[in-house]
Amino acid sequence: MTYLETAAQFYSEVAQTPEVGLCCVQSTPMQLPGLHIPLKMQEMNYGCGTTVHANELSNEPTVLYVGVGGGLEALQFAYFSRRAGAVIAVDPVADMREAAKQNLEVAAKDNPWFDTSFVEVREGDAFNIPVADSSVDIVAQNCLFNIFEPEDLTRALKEAYRVLKPGGRLQMSDPIATRSIPEHLKKDERLRAMCLSGALTYEDYVQRIINVGFGQVEIRARRPYRLLEASTYNLEENLLLESLDSVAFKVPIPEDGACVFTGKTAIYAGSEPFFDDNNGHILQRGIPAAVCDKTAINLAAALPEKVIVTDSTWYYDGGGCC
Repeated sequence: MTYLETAAQFYSEVAQTPEVGLCCVQSTPMQLPGLHIPLKMQEMNYGCGTTVHANELSNEPTVLYVGVGGGLEALQFAYFSRRAGAVIAVDPVADMREAAKQNLEVAAKDNPWFDTSFVEVREGDAFNIPVADSSVDIVAQNCLFNIFEPEDLTRALKEAYRVLKPGGRLQMSDPIATRSIPEHLKKDERLRAMCLSGALTYEDYVQRIINVGFGQVEIRARRPYRLLEASTYNLEENLLLESLDSVAFKVPIPEDGACVFTGKTAIYAGSEPFFDDNNGHILQRGIPAAVCDKTAINLAAALPEKVIVTDSTWYYDGGGCC
């Protein structure tokens, strides 16, 4: 079997018999007034973080969710878009699609506001999303794209870019590796399906997002995820995996490169009331201003004695320089 067939078989198994604890989810499912998540849906929460960010979900966006899982995040997205067809969830695994549909039917009984028509579950995969070009506001996926080999990841990112409207958002949560994963683990198809051996480094992961055309990337969270112990995985030393939640915007890439926000700020410490770099960035004296990593580097280089740049917090949710 190919590694994708191995992954499909694996997720067919865990759809039929939920494997609690399969994924070390690094965030609590969003608690919202009137939202009740069925137990089986919680048990099938096969993700490493979250893609549901409330500040992205005004005006009832149309959401394309890739890899439906147990339907938990599809239900959460529907909470913000309460209309028929607002959430389109695609999955290539028939057993997973059926399990998600059953879970959503239970959710409809537990949540008076929810109707199963709000979430349309379709057959499809990340490489052939069954919707038209520029037709959705948000594409989301949780702990799926890390399974793909690098060139297949690029294919999936291009497909997400295709279906997004201009200005649309790609909201993802994936494991990343603190150093390159050795070849013997990359070739283990079962470990890859379990989200333990396909992760890229942060730098490679973000660059691939930019390479397909996304002009702005914002990091929502970066946390420890799993430790691959040296003795268990035949490594020279332990290898830490992290969970990365990100939002990438379908906006043009500026001439000087994409804007990546990781929670840095710039603080002007000069004698004037403010500093204007004549490139759209005005810093008030003594007041931290959120800036993208590119702008942070440029400001620090221009005024090394008068601009302080803080470290990345790996959390950013808007209001910055670009």
